[in-house]
This record gives sequence, structure tokens and C-alpha cells, in this order.
Amino acid sequence: MNCWEILGIEPTGDRRRIQDAYEQQLKFASADEARRLEQAFRDAVGEAPAPAPTREEPLASLQAEDNEPRDNASERPLDGNDGQVVREVVIQVKALLNDPVRSKDVGIWKAILNEPPADQAPLRQEIGQQLEPQLRPMAENGTFPAPVAQFLGDWFNWFGVEQVQELPDEHSYPDRDAAEAQEELPPQMVNFWPAIIGWIVGLAILATLFGGMGGGG
Repeated sequence: MNCWEILGIEPTGDRRRIQDAYEQQLKFASADEARRLEQAFRDAVGEAPAPAPTREEPLASLQAEDNEPRDNASERPLDGNDGQVVREVVIQVKALLNDPVRSKDVGIWKAILNEPPADQAPLRQEIGQQLEPQLRPMAENGTFPAPVAQFLGDWFNWFGVEQVQELPDEHSYPDRDAAEAQEELPPQMVNFWPAIIGWIVGLAILATLFGGMGGGG
């Protein structure tokens, strides 16, 4: 690993940014990691780093903190690599919103947002802050189909959105008026016409017969 990878930032000539990255990484570093960080700082700047305030605490206490659950992990500052990931995800999401067909495919949303390291809590929080003003109203007003809205609500922890229910598609049902009209027609009427025609023909034959008999008398 080069010095920039160890510091967790992109190559830069900004000493303040390098110092900040060094101090941030040093907060959770072991003794060996601290030595590597110091050497990485020297390689990046050309001299030793300024003393970090957090190093005043005993190293043992810092190591003990590393073994404790970090409930505030989602609140840690993002480094340069994290910021680049956030920017790329936001760009992909905005490009997806411009495609009315693909934006309704929950599989594509999952492929973008579940791709590590975008699924880590600190990055989720930052991505959510940048996209919520645009995405949340669309998830709540029915712009997205229910599977997409539910996934976004769960991924961003938007309470209320993940409970969106899928509405029935009216186009998937047959024409109710036509179906009701068919139900109202008595089925017997279809079979009445042959009987009526036969009855009329019979009357005509009888009238002809009786008419001929009367003429003969």
C-alpha cells in the first residue's frame, strides 16, 4: 500500500487535509498501525506530523475502545475515498431517475445501493442526506412502484415509506361494464328465437290450409 492508501485519501498537496486524515486514522490505530501512519505522513509531506491531540490518551485505552461496540460508527467523518463513493452513487441514482423504465426496476436500485462500500452506515447516511429531498417525495406519492418505494424506505430508514402498499392495477382487470352487461342478459333469450320463428311458420301454414279449405266450399 502507498502512503495515500494508508491515510485513506486521494493524492493531494493540501497539508491540512493530510494532517486531518492522519489524525482521523490515528484515533483507532494500534501501535503498529500508528507507526505506519506516521511513515505515510512523512512520505506524503516530507516531514513528521504535528502531534495529534487524541494521542495524549494512553495507547491502552485507545486499544480498549477498539474492542468496544461503536454505536456512533455512523457518525464518523468520511474520508476522501468515502466521499468519492458517495459522489459516484449520487451520480448513478440521478442518471437512473432520468430513465422512466429502469427506475421502476427494484433490482437496479439494489445493485446500485447495496454495492459495498455504499452499504456502510456512514455512507448511507450521507447518501440519504443528499438524495432525500428528491427521492423521498417520489417514494411517497406513488411515482415509484411499491417494491422500489419499500426498498428505498428500508435502505434509507425513511419511516412510513417502507410500509407503502402496492395498489392494484386497474388495467389488469376486464371491462366490468361489459361483464355486468353480459350477466344481466337472460341466457334463455338466445334459445327463444328458433321457437318463435317456428311458431310463426306454423301459423302461416295453418292459415294457408284453412284458407284453402274455405275457398273449396
